[in-house]
Amino acid sequence: MVESKAWDWSKNEDDYWLVPSKEACYLAEAWKSKQFKKFLDLGCGLGRHSIYFAQKEFEVSSVDLSDYGINHLKQWSEKERLNIDMQVCDMLNLPFEDNTFDCIMAYNVIYHTDTEGFIKVVNEIKRVLKSGGELFITLISKNTWSFQHVDQYKRVDENTILRDEHETELNVPHFYVNIDDVKKYFKDFEFVQVPVEETEYNMEDTVYYSRHFNVIVRKK
Repeated sequence: MVESKAWDWSKNEDDYWLVPSKEACYLAEAWKSKQFKKFLDLGCGLGRHSIYFAQKEFEVSSVDLSDYGINHLKQWSEKERLNIDMQVCDMLNLPFEDNTFDCIMAYNVIYHTDTEGFIKVVNEIKRVLKSGGELFITLISKNTWSFQHVDQYKRVDENTILRDEHETELNVPHFYVNIDDVKKYFKDFEFVQVPVEETEYNMEDTVYYSRHFNVIVRKK
C-alpha cells in the first residue's frame, strides 16, 4: 500500500476550492430532510464544505492530511464564528468511534490512494457511518484522459497511477474505477441513486478531460 500524500495547498491559486460544490447544496437539503445531524467532511481541503454545512447547522467534523488545509479552515471558521471539530489525520485511519456519523462527504478524496488503500478507506467509512447513514463520494473514472494515456505516467498498480500535471497534487496517487468497480467496492451499501459519470473539459485545450462518478450510497 502506498503512503498517503497530502495536497500541497500552499501552491493553490484557484478560488474554485473555496466555493461549495453544487452537490453540497443538494446534499445539505436532502440530509436535513432526513434529520441527519452529524456530518463528516472527509478530506476537507481548505474547508469549503465544512463551512457550508456548519452554516446549515450540521454538527461538522473535518479531517485532512494537510496541516495547511486544517489551519486554513481553523482561521476561516473562527472568522465565521462556527464551531467545527477538525483534525489532521490519514483517511486510512479515522480517529472516530464506530457508528458516529449520519452523513459523510468525500469530494475528490478517497481515490488518492492505491487499490489496497482504497479498500481500507471504504472499510473505515463503513465503520464510522451509522446504519442508514449516507455517503457522497466522487470517484475518478477509467474513461478519464490520464488513464486512457496511462503510459505517460508512473503506474502503481493496475488501477493506480501517479500524476504530475498539477503542483498541488504532485505525485499524489490516483485510483481509477469503472462502473463494475463501483458495484464491486460498494456491494455492502445500497445505492441511493444511480451513479452518474460527468465529464469536465480543459477549456484551454479540450483534448484533455476528466471524468468522475458521483455516487450516493447508504449503509445497510
